[in-house]
Amino acid sequence: MRVIDHVIAGDKTATDGATGAVFDPNRGEVQAHVRLGTAADLDRAVAAAQAAQPGWAATNPQKRARVLFAFKQLVEANMQELAELLSSEHGKVIADAKGDIQRGLDVIEFACGVPHLLKGDYTQGAGPGIDVYSMRLPVGIGAGITPFNFPAMIPMWMFGVAIACGNAFILKPSERDPSVPVRLAELMLEAGAPEGILQVVHGDKTVVDAILDHPAIGAVSFVGSSDIAHYVYKRGVAAGKRVQAMGGAKNHGIVMPDADLDQVVADLAGAAFGSAGERCMALPVVVPVGDKTAAALREKLIPAIAALRVGVSTDADAHYGPVVNAQHKARVEGWIAKGVEEGAELVVDGRGFSLQGHERGFFIGPTLFDHVTPQMESYREEIFGPVLQIVRANDFESAVRLPSEHQYGNGVAIFTRNGHAAREFAARVNVGMVGINVPIPVPVAYHSFGGWKRSAFGDVNQHGEEGVRFWTKVKTITQRWPDGSAMGTQAEDGAAARTQDAFVIPTMG
Repeated sequence: MRVIDHVIAGDKTATDGATGAVFDPNRGEVQAHVRLGTAADLDRAVAAAQAAQPGWAATNPQKRARVLFAFKQLVEANMQELAELLSSEHGKVIADAKGDIQRGLDVIEFACGVPHLLKGDYTQGAGPGIDVYSMRLPVGIGAGITPFNFPAMIPMWMFGVAIACGNAFILKPSERDPSVPVRLAELMLEAGAPEGILQVVHGDKTVVDAILDHPAIGAVSFVGSSDIAHYVYKRGVAAGKRVQAMGGAKNHGIVMPDADLDQVVADLAGAAFGSAGERCMALPVVVPVGDKTAAALREKLIPAIAALRVGVSTDADAHYGPVVNAQHKARVEGWIAKGVEEGAELVVDGRGFSLQGHERGFFIGPTLFDHVTPQMESYREEIFGPVLQIVRANDFESAVRLPSEHQYGNGVAIFTRNGHAAREFAARVNVGMVGINVPIPVPVAYHSFGGWKRSAFGDVNQHGEEGVRFWTKVKTITQRWPDGSAMGTQAEDGAAARTQDAFVIPTMG
């Protein structure tokens, strides 16, 4: 059976050690094994990065950008292969897989403009004969720890900007769907990146801890659950690293009485159930304002959910495919049972869904709850599956409070025709990313991505200019040249040379 190995210094030669199972979620069968790395494997990758990074940092930014341009072209040329590979391990349908890859390429495109973004500041005459300027320099070696739900997009969000800024990068992808990250590393080498600049080390907590503790790794970016994000942040910071750790979410969609309900239902079909709900920017909670709005929304949602097609990931007509593995299927179905136990009304039950010919696949039908309350654990926690919960609000103020007071603060949306209500909501809601009639408000690549509260740990967001700040450190130079060193007479120049060692720059105070 196929074994998926690391990419260390460009080498995929198989190594010994433990492996983990990689499933075909459509059939519920093991299709490959992935090598689970050790601290020694990480040490090899760090050594290769240390050998390659100084030369890469010394390469001018335009030449680094040309490598990223070539990488972008290679990914586009191999889009179908990558999408099929991604779908075969994750389970999302091909169209979703292509979207996963394209949203990663958006950040690669942004990173191709890094020469402009690395320009420093300059002040002439900051003091008597004194100029001050700054430079943005790479942190050295960066690392990314990425989740299973976006095996192409999130790695590219991280390594695209990091590599463009002159860093070497070590990626620890999810062991559930590791093949696409390996292919991306291969394509980066083909694009002209030196060996050691983008490497892949697979593994579990052993490799994660090795990354967090390794003294040569200067910055770590993480995306995953909030508990692990908090762990990564604390351990990484304690080891002296800069860390950005993105956690879980419970995004709300506020539906005002004046909203276009047909459009809202169409948006929810994709935002709540697309990619089987396995997205940190999914919209798993809808908040209709007023009982009349709630009743009308529910009436329209039920037939729309019944019309959703659940199929294998290669089914072009399927709205979504299976979840990633049996453990995750059991977890989601456990949350559905929990909602019933807590007293929520189960309007549509997706448990027990079976697809003919794929009975062992990890499928869950779309699920709808109504009369969910903020006190329920199934509301407070992230389900991460094809489950939509209706939480009714009496008025606008109550609707603002629900996402504002929730432990997560990743994204939120409001659906309305009222510009004042939208403006007021956007200004007041305590959430990091806001959509106005946009159900999944993921910012474009040249803005930054990041939530609030338990959805993000660290002070700097991903991609955009925030990403450049994260993957670089600033050096500031204050300079003054002695009078006459270039313009004086030959005698004056000789005197200046004799006193050069004794020259002291006065303070600016």
